[in-house]
Amino acid sequence: MTLVDAQRTHLWKPLLHEVAAGSFDPAEHALEYMVHATRHGIDFRLGTMERIDRSQHQVWLAPVIDREGNEILARRSVAYDTLVLAVGSVANDFGVPGVAEHCWFLDTLHEAKRFQRRLLDALLRFAGRAVTDPTAELRVAIVGGGATGVELAAQLHRVSRVLAQYGLEALQPERRIRISVLESGPRILPGLPPRMSASVTRELERIGISVRRAARDWRRCRCPAVG
Repeated sequence: MTLVDAQRTHLWKPLLHEVAAGSFDPAEHALEYMVHATRHGIDFRLGTMERIDRSQHQVWLAPVIDREGNEILARRSVAYDTLVLAVGSVANDFGVPGVAEHCWFLDTLHEAKRFQRRLLDALLRFAGRAVTDPTAELRVAIVGGGATGVELAAQLHRVSRVLAQYGLEALQPERRIRISVLESGPRILPGLPPRMSASVTRELERIGISVRRAARDWRRCRCPAVG
């Protein structure tokens, strides 16, 4: 059995919102593919699928390039008898105007880490500005009221308060940080019973998170970009 992946490690996707919020260290929990393959008798190949040659039963992998643009591994082929394409999923913007252009997505570990850096920079920048501007606010909009969006909102709420306790008192998150969850449907967590959805909505609103339902036009939003 041969496993092909473009990344060296795997992190369970439902944990990405915690990485994005800075409350989870992926280095401690990510699965190393090479270690996993060795333990289970699997052949691991690092690379991105470039094309499939069905007549020759081969998958061609694109060259692996490092951050400096140097080639680490050349283009290669992997033979197969049975081919399974398990490429995962990505966020669906459902064609809503403004989402694809303005949102930060949380589909990969790289995207989650990038958002976490952007979030921390925004919080530090805002803390400096808030000292001289008593009316300044920091707004975070999260598109999607599913499990990831709801959990990300709760994590951002918690992290902002933790940072305020560690030297960033100027954040004053209770008054100055506005977190909103934007859901296009009639309620958040549509996969759960209405009673649970209503309970979570009340809890989010209790801690100061705005829940906006039937929100469908985000052309003027920067979501979940911070600032």
